[in-house]
Amino acid sequence: MKQLLLMFWVLIPALTSAAEITAGDYKNRDDVNRFVTRMIESSDYSEAELVELFSQVKKQSHLFERLNRPAEKALEWYQYRRIFIKDRRIDEGVKFWRKHKDLLARVATETGVPAEIIVAIIGVETFYGIYRGKDPVFDSLVTIAFDYPKRARFFTSELEQFLLLVKEQNLNPREIKGSYAGAMGMPQFISSSYRSYAVDGDGDGQVDLFESIPDITASVANYFVRHGWRANEAVAKPLLAVAGNTVSELEPGVKTIYKWSDFTGHGLVSRHRIKDDMPVALIKLEQKFHPEYWAGFKNFYVITRYNHSELYAMAVYQLSVLIKAKMESDE
Repeated sequence: MKQLLLMFWVLIPALTSAAEITAGDYKNRDDVNRFVTRMIESSDYSEAELVELFSQVKKQSHLFERLNRPAEKALEWYQYRRIFIKDRRIDEGVKFWRKHKDLLARVATETGVPAEIIVAIIGVETFYGIYRGKDPVFDSLVTIAFDYPKRARFFTSELEQFLLLVKEQNLNPREIKGSYAGAMGMPQFISSSYRSYAVDGDGDGQVDLFESIPDITASVANYFVRHGWRANEAVAKPLLAVAGNTVSELEPGVKTIYKWSDFTGHGLVSRHRIKDDMPVALIKLEQKFHPEYWAGFKNFYVITRYNHSELYAMAVYQLSVLIKAKMESDE
């Protein structure tokens, strides 16, 4: 028995290091070999498939600078806003809405997520499908997972999710292009979001976030619903700080940790009626010469689940308001 146990433990290292990548930029890497072996053992991939796939990876070193300086952290609001709030993006949003008006109306009715919010997300993410990203998603995920320690855990998981996704959806992993962080398709879903929240809006048996507008719009709406979107409720309201205010005693953020009465007690007022017990977040945005304050509600927080930045969420919200106003003025 002892001899059998000894043989068993001796064999384990051989079994767990069976797959070896011998070509490409990630050849002879123990960490990569271990990942590939784990995928072979836990998925429907064969060793030959994964070895061939990983042997073709080209390291995307240019990604590191972008990961270190995302626009949401490098820019102030007045700089970030002008990237997305432009006449052309508003006009193209109106065109997109008109073209898919019946579809968007149906999705909005079924989910409670307004059409303008769905359109604005697609507008901010890819300019309605025009700019979907040029980076090879698989190579990008491998690069970040194995050569960017700060985000290694998250991107190793995303790499696994990507491999499972392309197998499920019968996609070619070498052909998919996307953002520098591996987001894909018109709504720029990362792999885990694609698998968790994307839905088959056109009923053809496949979830296609690259070309199917029914799938794309339904999936964006489903993402919000699954994160707690509240139908017919506000997203955010602008505020004014009165003379002698004590706003500095409040903590800005996207979570609704305050009541509206807390804001009024610190000298913040609104032209809109807000109930004293309404949960709110203090959104502080930096204009060029002064801060700008907003009351953020639950739906504002939900938008930040798409991208964890108050700048992003406010850009989406303001674009949605302007698209809707333009849509209504043209009718």
